Amino acid sequence: MTAVTSDRFVQIRRDLHQIPEPGFEEFKTQRYLLDYIASLPQTRLEVRTWRTGILVNVKGTAPQRRYGYRADMDGLPIAEETGYSFPSTHPGFMHACGHDLHMTIGLGILTHFAHHPIRDDLTFIFQPAEEGPGGAEPMLHSEELQDWMPDEIFGLHIAPEYPVGTIATKPGILFANTSELFIDLKGKGGHAAFPHHANDMIVAACQLVGQLQTVISRNVNPLDSSVITIGKITGGTKQNIIAEKARLEGTIRTLSSDTMTLVKTRIEALVQGIEAGFQCKAEIDYGANYRQVYNAHEVTAQFMDWVRSTNNVTLIECTEAMTGEDFGYFLEKVPGFMFWLGVNTPYGLHHAKIEPDEAAIEVAISLMTQYIGFRASE
Repeated sequence: MTAVTSDRFVQIRRDLHQIPEPGFEEFKTQRYLLDYIASLPQTRLEVRTWRTGILVNVKGTAPQRRYGYRADMDGLPIAEETGYSFPSTHPGFMHACGHDLHMTIGLGILTHFAHHPIRDDLTFIFQPAEEGPGGAEPMLHSEELQDWMPDEIFGLHIAPEYPVGTIATKPGILFANTSELFIDLKGKGGHAAFPHHANDMIVAACQLVGQLQTVISRNVNPLDSSVITIGKITGGTKQNIIAEKARLEGTIRTLSSDTMTLVKTRIEALVQGIEAGFQCKAEIDYGANYRQVYNAHEVTAQFMDWVRSTNNVTLIECTEAMTGEDFGYFLEKVPGFMFWLGVNTPYGLHHAKIEPDEAAIEVAISLMTQYIGFRASE
């Protein structure tokens, strides 16, 4: 790739960074991607939309197989605190998980193959709602994708902790099973001076948060990694009013589906105890549930061997992470893999100050165009 081409995709990333949108509301993002795709040679391209997502078929010259590449599109409800000259123009939303880079890399790979025909067919999937409520599963089963279902599928996720020029992956489980967790408590409000006439849901919520910490520490095998995190608590209206309602919002992450079932069973038992102990009502909503990202052994090992032979990037065989990604739904249906792409930034994913190194864009586009070209020539 030339410097001019590299600069082009850096600018695309910056354009996309300014328009982060929530899941299934990626209207500006979809329009931007469609306009760019329309600027490419159309001889071998077919384009379909699904809700706010996009599917692109690139016809091969003599297809024997079909390869898929997926990039996610949505942003996060985070107020940006970077030092960028191109910050988000949507207040309260930010591309803090790297989806602006993911889409840009997808466009770069698509651009290459729109200009350079290969033998096999390609499906490019620009998927909405990865951050919630989950776009992969319904998109996977959509009529729009059925005709272009790949035989193998690939994807990546930026990794702040790795240097640019490094990728990391492994055969088998890479990311955890995940579930959202929302618990609503309803008791009886009242005057702060008369607590005996009320059922205080602030106290109930605090008790429940403490009890939830015992689920992992006292019910799950210490060698079986699991996480329960409560990231948000809301409740009450004023300092001298006993709260009638409280809400806990969190996430569950496990490395096995059986452990996810166990964790949910224990959460439900604890919540029943809170209902009895505080004479209140409780409701649990597990929200979006994502499958583990499980890299197919043979395909992933072959990719890793190929990367080692290229000497263009540094490959690390990493350990599994408790990260969640709905790309797992694709890998449950289609063999393939996901890998971490080093972007060298001190701030982690979902942080308001994350500033990925844009040099990683060219690294990823070059790597995947070479790899897909290699696979299509086997």
